[in-house]
Amino acid sequence: MEPSHKDAETAAAAAAAAAAADPRAASSSSGVVVQVREKKGPLRAAIPYMPFPVAVICLFLNTFVPGLGTFVSAFAVLCGARTDLPDRHVCCVFWLNIAAALIQTLTAIVMVGWIMSIFWGMDMVILASE
Repeated sequence: MEPSHKDAETAAAAAAAAAAADPRAASSSSGVVVQVREKKGPLRAAIPYMPFPVAVICLFLNTFVPGLGTFVSAFAVLCGARTDLPDRHVCCVFWLNIAAALIQTLTAIVMVGWIMSIFWGMDMVILASE
């Protein structure tokens, strides 16, 4: 006789409980490697990799005048800063950064743009430190 579906679920639950009790046993027998890769949208991928001092200045500008640091970073793209969009033309990446700056400035009235602007500046600093 074949085991029923309920017996299979019970056996799977027992195996999961045993793996939870001894994580070394589960990791040594499974041999599965999981890799996580962040997928960025086009606006986020257009953030340029700038020198660290320039990124800090852009963060400072974005903190006090939402969108200004992002606007300045758009010109870094024209000066040769690389981005995560290598297949796009420089002018396209420049206009994506200008669009992000405008979104930040226009939505700063309801605080969304200001918060977005600060996070954008923090991303600039993180990319610059890599």
